[in-house]
Order: sequence, then C-alpha cells, then structure tokens
Amino acid sequence: MEKPVKMKLKKGDTVVVIAGKEKGKRGEIAKVSPASNKVLVTGLNLIKKATKANQQTGEGGGIITKEAPIHASNVMLVDPTTQKPTRKRAE
Repeated sequence: MEKPVKMKLKKGDTVVVIAGKEKGKRGEIAKVSPASNKVLVTGLNLIKKATKANQQTGEGGGIITKEAPIHASNVMLVDPTTQKPTRKRAE
C-alpha cells in the first residue's frame, strides 16, 4: 500500500474538474482520502451500482446511483474571491 500524501484539498472546498468525463464541472468536496490520493465530489462522477436485496436489514435490491472518487490530480481548487481555478500555495 502506498504512503499517504499530504493533501492541499480539504472537505468543503469548491473544486473544478480539469480532466475526465466531468471536465469543467464544479462541486464541493464531501470526503478526502489521503491514502489513495482521491476526493469525493458531491454530484460529480456518478456511477450506477447494482445491489442485492438484504432480508436482514430490510433493504430492497435495485440499481442505485452514487458518487465515485476522483483522483486529486484531476481537480483544481476554486479561488473563493475570483471564482477561478487556482493552485494552492504551501502555507
């Protein structure tokens, strides 16, 4: 397993996707995973997942839509004042 990296992105930051099928879209970070260097952006990179019914918990089966993680190198932080994508400097 890879060593966790220090990430400059935090939960609640607004980001714009710069690569992939969601290129150009903006969203807010819901979860950050430094171990895999990925972020979960609300409303972006939606996937469909088939689930089985579970009688013990009473959940029904079917197809659910949920967000999948995006690699941190494919998103760029949005400056809150200018609303443009920017690089974050070390503080």
